[in-house]
Amino acid sequence: MNFRSKAKDQVELNLVPLVDVVLTLLIFFMLTASFEHLGGLKVQLPQASAQRQEDVKGVEIAIDAEGRYYVNQHELVNARIETLKQAIAKTIEQGSRPVVVIAADRKTPHEFVVRALDALRQLGLKHIAFATQNADGEE
Repeated sequence: MNFRSKAKDQVELNLVPLVDVVLTLLIFFMLTASFEHLGGLKVQLPQASAQRQEDVKGVEIAIDAEGRYYVNQHELVNARIETLKQAIAKTIEQGSRPVVVIAADRKTPHEFVVRALDALRQLGLKHIAFATQNADGEE
């Protein structure tokens, strides 16, 4: 009779599937996380110190705080994108690519500035500048 106990098998804990599951969950949560903190940031825009060039011929689009458009100081009848495109097209010379300056009031809703940019994109105008105010208070 052999009363010796048999050698017990070593218990192995395989960590590879555990690591795979943890990495998969980490990737899933990283990809689906929403970053909602952007709306809570307080952004102060910098002031520009570039000199104004008076001899450059172009188109000036002014947008007041209520969202009314002015193309070269002429008020448009409405704020539709088609009206804005027609007014800009009348102002520019055929075949030319003028510099377009957008002067929006600081209280203008973002929608109206984006609408002006969209109209310029649809017309194929790519030389766009934004009017700013110096620290001295002059444009």
